[in-house]
Amino acid sequence: MEGKKVLHIDKNSYYGGDVTSVNIDSLFQYFNVETDISKYHRAKDWNVDLVSKFLMANGKLVQILVHTGVTRYLEFRSVEGSYVYHSGCVYKVPCNESEALSTKLMDLFEKRRFRKLLVWSMNVDVDNPSTWNYVYPPPMDIKKDTISHAFSSFNINKETQNFIGHAICLFQDDSYKESVPAIEVISRMQLYSQSVCRFGKSPYLYPLYGLGELPQAFARLCAVYGGTYMLNKPIDELVMEKGRVVGVKSDNKIAKCGMVICDPSYVPTMVKKVDQVVRAICILTHPIAEVQNSLSTQIIIPQSEVNRKHDIYISCVSHQHNACPENFFVAHVATIVETSSPEKELEPGLALLGTIEQVFYSVQDLFVPTDDGRESRVFISSSYDASTHFESTCADVLDLYERIVGKPFELNKLKRYEEVNE
Repeated sequence: MEGKKVLHIDKNSYYGGDVTSVNIDSLFQYFNVETDISKYHRAKDWNVDLVSKFLMANGKLVQILVHTGVTRYLEFRSVEGSYVYHSGCVYKVPCNESEALSTKLMDLFEKRRFRKLLVWSMNVDVDNPSTWNYVYPPPMDIKKDTISHAFSSFNINKETQNFIGHAICLFQDDSYKESVPAIEVISRMQLYSQSVCRFGKSPYLYPLYGLGELPQAFARLCAVYGGTYMLNKPIDELVMEKGRVVGVKSDNKIAKCGMVICDPSYVPTMVKKVDQVVRAICILTHPIAEVQNSLSTQIIIPQSEVNRKHDIYISCVSHQHNACPENFFVAHVATIVETSSPEKELEPGLALLGTIEQVFYSVQDLFVPTDDGRESRVFISSSYDASTHFESTCADVLDLYERIVGKPFELNKLKRYEEVNE
């Protein structure tokens, strides 16, 4: 990276940390559950993520993967469907003019209003005020004023605002309506539509054999460029001098360095807990009926639909992505913890899955760094959130890059997307 030498030390015996993929034997061992494993067929046919995430097909993470060349070690396949929960039913998320007019998510008049907003947003060019100033007339500015004005201008009702903000733009709460510039919301709407256009089913991609393939692919790429990767290597401490990191101590040996990049688990004194996430990994023997029996899908339950402060996220994959044998499915349900009974908070999502063969629950703390790293040269990522997409994680990575290198990562100079395998 930027001419630096890389020593990658992992305290675990496997790649990926929290986003590793495990076989069925390891899954039951990880959660200390005993069962007759033979009914799940061959262990090697299972690749179950401990944390589930999809990639936006036209998103920044895919562009970064292409830029680094790591895609030579990966194969992606599209996810079949993207859905949103509303008033007790599950609907496909409409993202173009025809779907806006045919969806059963809203009544006829609201469909027309939503379509007008969608058409307008798809044509917005931030550098061409003529594409947006009839909705945001001077002195208003799409780069400063919020999307609430556009919602009001197009008479978009609260329910439609909810699915736009949460199922299309992937915001995790409603603060975006008052705190985020309208152009960011519009850009997210454009990204969703552009991503769907790549493959025509949903905006999401998922790697064959699970998310664990991503860190393994980067490890291979690291080796190609002279990096060193060490698994199962415990970290004793960071060696600091005058508030700045100068080395990493492991097994009483010190590797000298000019900076450290790590997740919160390596530096507990330099992070703070901000939330908890509760997750359920579910083994199914049937597809999810609510989504037309798709072999892979995402469902978002907006917070307002179940009287919560945070959305509930559901993802499901199958043999289509080599995540499990045929006739099995792996579903994940996750949300931010709001009560003293976190498992019960997942019930609206679990109810959509039908009969569950086996479920594994976990509750994990979410950490953010208290040090930006500019002085200490210790750069710490945030924990993985409850969402089923990588957008927030990618934003965190790009922010890390800018703090490390001192300049933004220039996505506009990346290679062509078509290098990614369909």
